[in-house]
Amino acid sequence: GKGPMLKSSIGNQDEVKVMQPSNVMMVPLVSQYAHAGYMSGFADNGYMDSLPKVPFPMDEEHHGEYVCFEVRGDSMDDGMRHSYAQGDIVLCRNVDRLYWMKKLHYNAWNAFVIVHKEGIVLKQIVAHDVERGIITVHSYNPYYEDFDIDLRDVYQILNVVKTQRNG
Repeated sequence: GKGPMLKSSIGNQDEVKVMQPSNVMMVPLVSQYAHAGYMSGFADNGYMDSLPKVPFPMDEEHHGEYVCFEVRGDSMDDGMRHSYAQGDIVLCRNVDRLYWMKKLHYNAWNAFVIVHKEGIVLKQIVAHDVERGIITVHSYNPYYEDFDIDLRDVYQILNVVKTQRNG
């Protein structure tokens, strides 16, 4: 209760402290132009090291293999908040092949990036026939039909962990 109410000097105003998140992951980015190269190079450390890196602030430390993909197209965009729009960046964690042999926990995650012989797709998995090794994938956009993917044709499945919105 003594002294002036406001301090007359706040120190050196040129000093600005930028607070950094406690954990920032620098994750390789597969841009829409690098999709074709990723299909043949994802297992090659040299190729992965050559990709640009994107910072993703994290609340906690995460374990596993991560990669980011730039969203192409509108198949996962139905205009709702959960959508993935053209240009969004999705942070994905590799789902080990061991889990493909059992029922995938597809209800635990909203979307997956599936790398298969036809290309790379971002979809929601809605069914997994373990005996036949078939997954059924769904687009949020109602103009696209559900379709089946044979797991024998799949190189990698990654679940979407986080999204950086475009613009």
